[in-house]
Amino acid sequence: MKTVKVRNTVIGEGMPKICVPIVGVTKEAILEEARAITKLPADVVEWRIDWFENVFDFAALEDVMKGLREVLGDLPILMTFRTSKEGGEKAIEDEVYADINIKAAQTGYIDMVDVEVFTGDEIVKKIIEGAHAAGVKVVASNHDFFKTPDKDDIVSRLCKMQELGADIPKIAVMPQNKKDVLTLLAATEEMANEHADRPIITMSMAGTGVISRLAGEVFGSALTFGAAAKASAPGQMGVEDLKQVLTLLHGAL
Repeated sequence: MKTVKVRNTVIGEGMPKICVPIVGVTKEAILEEARAITKLPADVVEWRIDWFENVFDFAALEDVMKGLREVLGDLPILMTFRTSKEGGEKAIEDEVYADINIKAAQTGYIDMVDVEVFTGDEIVKKIIEGAHAAGVKVVASNHDFFKTPDKDDIVSRLCKMQELGADIPKIAVMPQNKKDVLTLLAATEEMANEHADRPIITMSMAGTGVISRLAGEVFGSALTFGAAAKASAPGQMGVEDLKQVLTLLHGAL
């Protein structure tokens, strides 16, 4: 399986990498969160731009990107506009969504963009091609905040992301019970061992699913999310606790 290298971080080898989200509303709050993250054992920073008050003003967006790059140095930045239909803060038209992602990739300030795979194949391909042309990696994603699809459906969605050319397929699902968590883990193992030729990211959300955020190295998920201050999804642990558990598990494998 090939790995994905972003700056000095290699996703897909060794311990799952820890990604910490920034969910500030103002430029000042965003940069303050970034400064706090530099003191934590983070491998990747996700800037959730759907939280940003001026997200539709590209000049303002680029200004914050520049500030984040200055604060974060060589920490890889994943830029994500999580749409309201997948649990995010704002709705956005498809063409605007594509435009923001491609223009952001072209700035040179960010390393990865997140693209929701069910936005539509043509838009997804357009963003992937535009990002790749700018030397930026793509995480294709899908989030179900209501349920856990069956195993074959989860695998199928991840395969679709891979086929569309994403560098890292990602899926997050909501468990209704403990068996749903096992479904997600079984799908992760099958995808990683039978279909994937690149790193994948999977998680079962909320407290019930927290084990999935810790056991990625066992089942095949290459990155996990931890909270510095405010969590961006249900079930995120604090970064330092997360790092400790991942290190303990890695040492025992």
